[in-house]
Amino acid sequence: MFKLTGKILSTLASLIILLGFVLYYYFNQSSGVNKSVDISREYVIVKRVVDGDTFLLSNGDRVRLLGIDTPEKYDSKKLDKDVEATHQDKKTIKKLGELASEYVKNFVEGKKVYLEREPNYEDKDRYGRLLRWVYLEDGTFINGKIVKDGYGQVYEQYPVSKTDELRKYQKEARENNRGLWGPVDGLEQFK
Repeated sequence: MFKLTGKILSTLASLIILLGFVLYYYFNQSSGVNKSVDISREYVIVKRVVDGDTFLLSNGDRVRLLGIDTPEKYDSKKLDKDVEATHQDKKTIKKLGELASEYVKNFVEGKKVYLEREPNYEDKDRYGRLLRWVYLEDGTFINGKIVKDGYGQVYEQYPVSKTDELRKYQKEARENNRGLWGPVDGLEQFK
């Protein structure tokens, strides 16, 4: 029979502690901005920004950002609805849509992102786009940043888990005239 001595037990305990530190370090490596990296996340590159709230990813998926809406930049039924709802003309809404798209393009195109699904919610919309919360590698919440910086607004038709957070960002953006809530050269906007 093998008899454990105090020295063997002490060595074994030290090895277990060392293994614990190694595993902890491996699973909690710094991403360069003092945030933990979740190695189980699958990162994908934003290949192209279609408009302010829709991306095409490098894996071929199309993503519609959850909880937000940006002005339309293309002629569509949605543009007609925006005209009716806001009493702005098509030219104004399309210009705002172009500005929102350009902001988002500069912010995320070509960058690695990870997607988070909304619990108990549809996986895709009627156009086959993934409905997701999207984050940059450093943890920046893209849906929220777009609203916070004034280039999108809360999409109230289908409330989701982060709607209240997005409403707070929208209120701040409006009160501080950020992004499209502020004056835009060449446009007469109604707020």
